[in-house]
Amino acid sequence: MRHTRGEKSVDTSQARPTPDGVTVRKGGAEFIDRLGPLWLALHAHHQAVQPGFTYFTDEESWELRRGCYRRWILDEGSFVLLAERDGLLVGYAFVQMEEGPDDTWVTGSRIAELQTLSVLPSERGAGIGTLLLDRVDAELDRLGVADLLIGTLAANEGARRLYERRGLRPAFVHYARFGADDKQGLP
Repeated sequence: MRHTRGEKSVDTSQARPTPDGVTVRKGGAEFIDRLGPLWLALHAHHQAVQPGFTYFTDEESWELRRGCYRRWILDEGSFVLLAERDGLLVGYAFVQMEEGPDDTWVTGSRIAELQTLSVLPSERGAGIGTLLLDRVDAELDRLGVADLLIGTLAANEGARRLYERRGLRPAFVHYARFGADDKQGLP
């Protein structure tokens, strides 16, 4: 499969085959409450790959993220993709649409941001993330949106490799100092 973004074409033919029995469906706010367990799996993954910070408890993290999802889904064009196998949610992608253009780079009038890509730990490496990203690209093509932003933790090498294989390039580096870390005595 070849993804075209602007003049650059990215060959993803080396991507893993579509996982057997996985279906993907698109929705909106009606899916949000189903995302909690997968958000918490990602929250645990974040803590494992990037220790040294003070993290919210699972309950607090999900409540905050769910609130963000409820706000973001109201932005015109925003959507959720659910990946399911035998009725079990195994992954999801949450895409927020923002108004453009950007103030630095030349972009279109709408910019997509992949706010979350989460796959159950037991399903990682089976091609579900790639399948979800393929569907994100297809939906963005349908909407006429060529610009996509994706953030990931600096230490999340697996995510970085996945995105770079798809032709995305690092554009931002965020540095952080959190007061909660100082209170916990973290470096």
